Amino acid sequence: MSTVTRNPLILGNKTYKDITDDICIPVEAPPGKKWFAMFLSAQMLFVFYILHIAYIIGTGMGLLGVNHPVGWGTMIITFVFWIGIGHAGTLISAILFLFRQKWRTSVARTAEAMTVFAVMTAGIFPLIHTGRPWLDFWLLPYPNQRGPLWVNFRSPLLWDVFAVSTYATVSSVFWYIGMIPDFATLRDRAKTKLRRTIYGALSMGWRGSARDWSHYEMLYLLLAGLSTPLVLSVHTIVSFDFAVSMLPGWHTTIFPPYFVAGAIFSGFGMVVTLLTLVRIGFPQFKDYITIDHMEVMNKIIMATGLMVGYAYCSEFFIAWYSGNPYEIYAFTNRAFGPYWWSYWIMFSCNVFIPQLFWFQRFRRSIPVMFVISIFVNIGMWFERFVITVTSLHRDFLPSNWGMYAWSWFDTAILFGSFGMFLTIFLLYLKFVPAISIAEVKPVLYVGKKRPGHGGGH
Repeated sequence: MSTVTRNPLILGNKTYKDITDDICIPVEAPPGKKWFAMFLSAQMLFVFYILHIAYIIGTGMGLLGVNHPVGWGTMIITFVFWIGIGHAGTLISAILFLFRQKWRTSVARTAEAMTVFAVMTAGIFPLIHTGRPWLDFWLLPYPNQRGPLWVNFRSPLLWDVFAVSTYATVSSVFWYIGMIPDFATLRDRAKTKLRRTIYGALSMGWRGSARDWSHYEMLYLLLAGLSTPLVLSVHTIVSFDFAVSMLPGWHTTIFPPYFVAGAIFSGFGMVVTLLTLVRIGFPQFKDYITIDHMEVMNKIIMATGLMVGYAYCSEFFIAWYSGNPYEIYAFTNRAFGPYWWSYWIMFSCNVFIPQLFWFQRFRRSIPVMFVISIFVNIGMWFERFVITVTSLHRDFLPSNWGMYAWSWFDTAILFGSFGMFLTIFLLYLKFVPAISIAEVKPVLYVGKKRPGHGGGH
């Protein structure tokens, strides 16, 4: 009777020492020219971003395109976009860990890092959107001497403060805890006192004893269990920013699952983009982040793309079925009104293009998956643009109708945010092992014959 064996999770005839060397060398060796070129480019974009934010804060929100009737613009659109990007990391790490999916081990660390950096990038936008960022501490409930003045707990924007800050805190702790054994490895291999001191502090006295591992695994499991509901809750709450209003196009009960599916979709798109670049920048990682890993993620992109497409169609059906003329007009206006181009960019990038992954040769082609992942990210940004702008620019009264006055500063803020994200991400690649050494070693012989054994595992 034949048995079914899975493909190896790690390619090549690696030993445990090879794994440690392959993953630690990018951190221990001086950065190469390619890394410096990418870092300087990202840093220039980051500086450009900081200067524009400073100018906007110093001059006023009038520099951006927000106006009457479109009071929510690039800041909110890009905030929701980056929060969505942050979903795949915790999903890959926490949920797949609980389901004991071994393929996650090679990609979880980078996906978690992406989550933390994306949430950091996202958090800046609502703070600037308030128009008075120096008063943003008013968003937090704290004992004060202003009498009965208190934050409005019924406001969805306040729910965002709690949801996003909780998600950022738990994701950061989860990410850091997973790195402790690897920090200890870097500490033990350090050749300078400075490196030994820094990684020694980060490893928190890790010795690799049975007691250390027991506590580590229990804590990691608890954090994974804590993170899992947050994946579903944080973007559900972000969707409430829109769904609890009465505005046509926003007042719909499908928003929570629709936003969560879209967030996972866009998050996996960004993971594929980044891991493709990591494979190019660090060729030795191709043995750990294999085509099989990339193919699994492409299947998830294809599946969540179908869910998002179903949500788009459901919105039209419910608008028609409700018989509400305002809802019917809002969705007709999205597809055939002045912003029809944004709707069809969104629909094409998110629904049609990912279906190319039905073909195996496209799912396993690095150039094709990289291009599709870029289209997914473009499409998901336009999804937030469509939801925000097309509902605001034509509401109940024709006397309120108008167009969104997109400005140069909106463009600068949007592209500049990628400079911040990429700068932090490149620093992460240089100072932290991009693949978890402690998690990869146990799956070394999955799909292979262990030396001295007759069968595969």
